[in-house]
Amino acid sequence: MPIPQTLTGQECDKLLGAFDTTVLFGSAFRKALRNRCLFLLMLDAGLRVGEVVSLEMSDLYFQGKPVNTLTVRGVISKSGVERSIPLSDRVLTALSDYFFEILGRIYEGTNGPVFFSGGGYKALSTRQVERIIRHVSLSCLGRPIHPHVLRHTFATKLMRLTDMRTVQELLGHDSITSTQIYTHPNEDDKRKAIDALTRPDSQ
Repeated sequence: MPIPQTLTGQECDKLLGAFDTTVLFGSAFRKALRNRCLFLLMLDAGLRVGEVVSLEMSDLYFQGKPVNTLTVRGVISKSGVERSIPLSDRVLTALSDYFFEILGRIYEGTNGPVFFSGGGYKALSTRQVERIIRHVSLSCLGRPIHPHVLRHTFATKLMRLTDMRTVQELLGHDSITSTQIYTHPNEDDKRKAIDALTRPDSQ
């Protein structure tokens, strides 16, 4: 089974920097807010692109505030199994900003797609999200990446912090075999190993 492609911490920071809204206005500002949420839900929560575009207001918000734990409904999950994912602080901040600046002015207590384009508020397609991530990665990293690389990165980082069973549940894998591909070392691991080897205390 091929080793999944992942991003280094530095590459993640570069991509996240592409969604900096402090110097943007109008539609560019609104798109950056939206795209930052899209990006972080895949990088920090491990959502598949198809799950992200299927999210509705009631999945992510309650009484105008982001939920602390996202429940991915079985009907939108690839495996068909519902799973719960605690959301990181930076995901919660991004979702809060997105609601305050955009969603709260549109829905006013009603339900609908969280991520949309154009004036008709039609949900983004997976192809549109793929184009967004491809464009940003080409600009920041000099190469295109697929949104699934963000999920791979999420899973690989988790594997270094917790047990495989927890990672399996957070990813929504039916089988632990699917999760085992994330036990591979990446470039960060190799660099840390070499650095540790040459430290004075390792001699």
